[in-house]
Amino acid sequence: MREKNKWSNIYLVIVFALLYAPIFYLMFYSFNSGGSMRDFESFTFDYYVEVFQDTRLLIIVLNTFVIALLSAALSTVLGVFGAIAIHQMRRNRPKQTLLTLNNVLIVSPDVIIGASFLILFTIIGIKLGFMSVLLSHIAFSVPIVVIMVLPKLEEMSSTLIDAARDLGASSWNVLTKVVLPYIKPGIFAGFFMALTYSLDDFAVTFFVTGNGFSTLSVEIYSRARQGVSLSINALSTLLFLFTILLVIGYYFINRRSNGGAGKAGKEGRA
Repeated sequence: MREKNKWSNIYLVIVFALLYAPIFYLMFYSFNSGGSMRDFESFTFDYYVEVFQDTRLLIIVLNTFVIALLSAALSTVLGVFGAIAIHQMRRNRPKQTLLTLNNVLIVSPDVIIGASFLILFTIIGIKLGFMSVLLSHIAFSVPIVVIMVLPKLEEMSSTLIDAARDLGASSWNVLTKVVLPYIKPGIFAGFFMALTYSLDDFAVTFFVTGNGFSTLSVEIYSRARQGVSLSINALSTLLFLFTILLVIGYYFINRRSNGGAGKAGKEGRA
């Protein structure tokens, strides 16, 4: 048994090393004063200074975060009400159909989603730019929020709602004072996941962005095609580190949620 676990751990180490080695290679050479990704000469922050001195890049960073925050906030609202609607459905077949359609949007290739939005916006006359990117990010983020919130709704006992109604609470009070506080960890997790997906998305954004508007992922791709520049490494490093912070935030929220659920379960059994 120990031998089996040993080889399993070795296998996991190799897999994670292969996945993260290119990222750490990129990050390491972002500090290279030699200007290339071959010979490391000396340690420097020049390329990070160059990133923060690039006015156009700072505007793109602002665009990226505005899109990410708006899409995450709006998709969280839509996703929460969508999850509640699915949870309250009594008939199993329509409920499973909606869940399947929701999951299909998550697993569908980004190229197909991006091309579909491009065709849709062209047909209905929406100009490619800020609005098209925002709508697209909301669309692919809503299913993610639904997946994050729905398990919390499934965990919630129906007796909580029944007790609130017996005490004279209106439907609005039940929603705002019972349901939403209970599923708050799932809401925060869904928001952070939507924010992360929006910041990292390239394929869908590449299809629906227009002239004069860009996001970080598209800008990094455009600059990389023009040739090797270590400012791209610096920019990619900053974006990667920020994404890691979001993932860590999601981890602690999820851990707190599981801890709270376990404590409530113990108190109930007591």
